[in-house]
Amino acid sequence: MTGMSRRTILLAFLAVLPLAAAAVALVKPSTPPSVATAPAGEAEPATAKPAPPQVRTEPVTLRRGDTLLGALGRLGLDHRATTGIAEALRAEGADLRRMRPSDGLAVTWTLEGEPIGLRWEPSPWLGFAVVATDGGWEARRAERRPDVRVEAVGGELKRSLFEAVETVGESAQLVLELAEIFSSDFDFTADSRTGDRFRLLVEKRYAGEQFVDYGQVLVAQYLSDGRILTGVGFEPAGGRVAYYDLEGRSLKKSFLKSPLAFTRITSGFTYRRPHPILGGVRPHLAVDYAAPVGTPVRAVADGTVLRAGWNGGNGIQVHLRHHAGYETMYNHLSRLAPHLRPGTPVDQRQVIGYVGSTGLSTGPHLDYRVKKNGRFVNPLSEKFVPGQPLDGAERSRYLKDARALVRRLEDSSPF
Repeated sequence: MTGMSRRTILLAFLAVLPLAAAAVALVKPSTPPSVATAPAGEAEPATAKPAPPQVRTEPVTLRRGDTLLGALGRLGLDHRATTGIAEALRAEGADLRRMRPSDGLAVTWTLEGEPIGLRWEPSPWLGFAVVATDGGWEARRAERRPDVRVEAVGGELKRSLFEAVETVGESAQLVLELAEIFSSDFDFTADSRTGDRFRLLVEKRYAGEQFVDYGQVLVAQYLSDGRILTGVGFEPAGGRVAYYDLEGRSLKKSFLKSPLAFTRITSGFTYRRPHPILGGVRPHLAVDYAAPVGTPVRAVADGTVLRAGWNGGNGIQVHLRHHAGYETMYNHLSRLAPHLRPGTPVDQRQVIGYVGSTGLSTGPHLDYRVKKNGRFVNPLSEKFVPGQPLDGAERSRYLKDARALVRRLEDSSPF
């Protein structure tokens, strides 16, 4: 190191990343010199202003897939410095494989070009500071807990749920949470209407006054065509958080309403449709979803693969068998999910393929079909097996909590 004191170096770190700065403060600086006190009756000597630190701090732009060594190497740090920094960070439990472009990273240099410190914030809740000392690089870790606040969010659909959520200042992540809660009861592609309303209580996590992300949705309601859907989060003993209706029945049913999320239906289930390629009027015993090539297609229920591959005019197809006599078909795919073959078991929501335009198709879309006991049925109107209810003491506990949450939601965000 140059002739700068450790204290000078540390003080130079205290302005950019708050958590990392707190970590630096944990490195005990050398004791500052004592200040002499003037005898009584004498004027205090003028205090000299400290000279500004002879250092500069340079933010580091991280690229997708970056490693710490690669990012620091681009700045000109030599191998000895980068490995020393990495070793010091690992000693404090840092996971150097998880560097992302959104991370805060900065390096402090002397004006002579010698690296003397590094700050890294992999999240708003975790920061690291590394300081060059006479004995090598020394790191410290600082953590803070999220400030979790429960807030009400509500709005009305004009054109789409995404737009409605963004209009009230929230992000698309909340749309996906809402759609997932009601995925077995409501198809936001086919069933949503202008004037529909939504409201929910959601945990929001803050770092100080800065919103960071969402926690759990505690309760959600969706009003459409006079019908109110309700989902309340509840964790049964020994289980995971799941969503239930006001009677304590699970919202997770045996079948999803749709194999795709937030796409446009271009053709419905009918026995008389003009065929766009073959001509004439023919049955169309499917629902067509328009979507870009490569959009993931998910299995609507647990099942087993009967067919996975090319099937004539259907193009690349996945054909699944489910319980209670149901079968589902997913046609015109661009490709299959890896390792999918006849006899493979699949789980509900598992990606089984990707939207394409293979076979007799005029453009990218998914042709989705459902059979029950050998006959095609309309996926949009079929009544699938309902979810399992809570029972006994669990149901009593749930109902008490659910009523309190719904009352709070109604008071905070009335329809």
